[in-house]
Amino acid sequence: MRPDLEDPAVGLRAVGALYRLAEQVEARSVQLARERGWSWEQIGDALGVSRQSVHAKYGRRDGDAGTAR
Repeated sequence: MRPDLEDPAVGLRAVGALYRLAEQVEARSVQLARERGWSWEQIGDALGVSRQSVHAKYGRRDGDAGTAR
């Protein structure tokens, strides 16, 4: 069965689901990278963002002390 691509509700639900999946994959990948010794700069480079932005998003989860969110 093919979804109705002309229905914005279908498209928006799909985008929401993809966004949530991407967030989960990103969080797990950052966690694995940190466990394997990657620097915030290496992770930021891989994601195409600054080390500061990735650290601000995930630093506390990583157990870094004194990070702002």
